[in-house]
Amino acid sequence: MDKYSVYVPVVAPARENFASGNRACVGCGEALALRYCLKALGPQMVVAMATGCMEIISSQFPQTSWKVPWIHTLFENTAAVASGIEAAYKVMRRKGKIQRHAHVLAIGGDGATADIGLQALSGALERGHDFVYICLDNEAYMNTGVQRSSSTPYGASTTTAPPGKKSMGQVTWKKDMPAIAAAHRIPYVATASAGYPFDLMEKVQKAAFLNGPAYVHVYSPCPTGWRSPVDASVKVSRLATESGVFPLYEIENGKYKLNFDFPRLRPITDYFKIQGRFRHLPPDEVQKIQERVRAQWEELKAKCQPARKETELVHA
Repeated sequence: MDKYSVYVPVVAPARENFASGNRACVGCGEALALRYCLKALGPQMVVAMATGCMEIISSQFPQTSWKVPWIHTLFENTAAVASGIEAAYKVMRRKGKIQRHAHVLAIGGDGATADIGLQALSGALERGHDFVYICLDNEAYMNTGVQRSSSTPYGASTTTAPPGKKSMGQVTWKKDMPAIAAAHRIPYVATASAGYPFDLMEKVQKAAFLNGPAYVHVYSPCPTGWRSPVDASVKVSRLATESGVFPLYEIENGKYKLNFDFPRLRPITDYFKIQGRFRHLPPDEVQKIQERVRAQWEELKAKCQPARKETELVHA
C-alpha cells in the first residue's frame, strides 16, 4: 500500500523510540522535543543526525538511546546522508528487494541547520528528496560552550557574544529558517515547540506522510545556555509562543496556517524575565525587540488562513 494513502493522525503513541536514561542536562527541552518527534512515528524509520547535543548525550559507546536505525553524521552533511538513504530505499523498492516503507528523518541543531549544513539542506530540498528535516533549535552552539549561531536571537548573551561595555550580546537578528525552507517551494514547512507536544507530534507525522521533502523547525529550550530554571522548559516554550517570539504555523503547498492565535500577545518581558541571557538589556533595546516581534506577528497573521484559537488546541 502506498504510504501516502495510510496517514491516520495518532496522538501520543505508546511506543518510545528514544530511550530514557540518556545524558542530557537536567530539564533539557531539546531532549523532550526529540522524544516527541520520534514518538510521533512508528518503528519504521531511519535517522541521520548531525553532531550536536542530542548526538553526544545519546550515543556514547557502548550504549545508545536509539531504538531505531540511527547514523551519526557530520555537522555539514546530514541532509546529504539522508538524501542517500532515501535514494537507496527508493531503488530497493523499485527492484523488489523490500516492500515496506521507512520514514527517513534528518535531524540537526540550529548550528548544523542554519549555519554549517545549510548548503546540503538547500540542495536536498531543491532535489526533492522524500524525507523530513527536523531542526532542534536551542539558539546557540550549546554542545561546545554556548557560542552564538545565526539562530541566536538579537540581544541574547552567549560566550562569543557577551554583554559588556562595548557589547550588548548578539547583534544580529535570528535567521528565519522556516522562510528559507519555504522558499524552496517544498510541500510542507512547520514550526513546532516542546511546549505543545500534541501539535508537535501531529506536524512531524504529517510531514512524514507527505510526498516530498518537509521541514519542521522545533523550539527547544536549553536551561544551561539560557540560564533558565531546569523545571521551566515547557513554561519557557509556551511563553515564547504566547509572546509572539516563536509563533506556531504551517506552510502547506505555499499556504500559511496559524496554529495558535491569541486575542493579545504577552509582553516580551514575560518571556525575558524567566531567562538570564536577556537580563543585561536596557529598556530601549527591550522595546526595540518588542516592536519587531509585533511587526513580524502581524506580517505572519496577514499571510495565514483563519486559525484555531489557542484554547481550542490546548483543550482539544
